[in-house]
Amino acid sequence: MNPILNEILEIPGRANDVLASSIDPLPLHVPYLGMGSSYFAPLSFKYMGVPIYPELASEYVYYLAKGKKAPMAVLLSQSGRSSEVLWCRDLFDQYVAVSNYTDSELCTAPNVARILPIRAGEEHYSSSKTYVNTVVSLFKGFGFSPEATVALIADKFEQYRQQGEQLADQILAVRSQYPIHGMYVTGSGPNVGTAYEAALILSESTKLNFHGLPMAQYDHGPKETANHSIVIQILAKGETYERSLRLSEMVGRAGAHVFTVESPGVEEHFSILHNIIQFNFVAYYMAEKLNIGETFVVGGKVTEAD
Repeated sequence: MNPILNEILEIPGRANDVLASSIDPLPLHVPYLGMGSSYFAPLSFKYMGVPIYPELASEYVYYLAKGKKAPMAVLLSQSGRSSEVLWCRDLFDQYVAVSNYTDSELCTAPNVARILPIRAGEEHYSSSKTYVNTVVSLFKGFGFSPEATVALIADKFEQYRQQGEQLADQILAVRSQYPIHGMYVTGSGPNVGTAYEAALILSESTKLNFHGLPMAQYDHGPKETANHSIVIQILAKGETYERSLRLSEMVGRAGAHVFTVESPGVEEHFSILHNIIQFNFVAYYMAEKLNIGETFVVGGKVTEAD
């Protein structure tokens, strides 16, 4: 079996592994610092109203820390080796380490208050298991009960695979027929993080440029690029649902090729788990049909900056 596909197929089992683990309440009113997927996951919870402060670890180090030491933070890194996250260790008296590797540099510093293992298992390609398990861990740590929605993932997994392959075929068909100059993934509220994560894994896997952004931010200007663009709108029944539908109609009339990803019957906050799985399959099937070989060519999975 293709090893990339195999990692995606492990998602339900790995999600149950972290679901079965004991997770103490996570601190509130503190920074949650990560890069890439490890930043997008806590960002989703900010838009659920959880009082945390997600920031890019790099920008916190360069621009926000100001040489001052704070009492507590949560630092997230799948590998426990991401340079910018490691730079943040000394900026806090204590921190909670969220990682897949409990023996990593992130998890073994003397000021680690405790470790939250995300239990995603080995992962060598785009963050599929890691992202889902980080989100499940945060759900538990913030007092949500994700058991039913994780069970629903297993029930709908084959459906999500089929939908992902179908959307991959549709996107590739449009690209083969039209001079596409922009590809966007939009989401609202908790699914802003999903849009960012989807664009990341699509770009990594296909070597094509997907741009993730909030739906309302797309409405504030980028919609002017609608003609000969691809817009994938993440929908969830919430405050912005009707606006998203109206925007889809508007940019469709202006020449955009609009697609939607939605998980009907799933509450908006839990939809972040379901929607991203469909995008994992989209990324896999697009890369396969484009004959893309390696996922990481310019750099490695772990970014270790100087």
